[in-house]
Amino acid sequence: QVQLVESGGGSVQAGGSLRLSCVASGYTSSYCMGWFRQAPGQEREGVAFIGRSGSTSYTDSVKGRFTISKDNDKNTMYLQMNSLKPEDTAMYYCAVDGSCLAMTKGSGYWGQGTQVTVSS
Repeated sequence: QVQLVESGGGSVQAGGSLRLSCVASGYTSSYCMGWFRQAPGQEREGVAFIGRSGSTSYTDSVKGRFTISKDNDKNTMYLQMNSLKPEDTAMYYCAVDGSCLAMTKGSGYWGQGTQVTVSS
């Protein structure tokens, strides 16, 4: 079955950058892929999505700062995060599903997360 493993999280000062990776075994190109985040006491938030064709979608708060991409040959997707802000601090999760809409509701396959901490 599908298994996802995130990496690349860490601590960085405001204005810095991080690149998250997600290796997805058992993934097929028909799946929607995305990144989510959840801060303590906050609701889970969809951050970025990428479809089979490579089309992307972002939540407003990260537009212009984050970039989602994928390398199908390596079964890996990435989240390049630039100009990080303290409010970006959260546990970041990657996920895949047959439907992006369904994924936003918690369905699909999820990794265990990687922590991103941005200090001011």
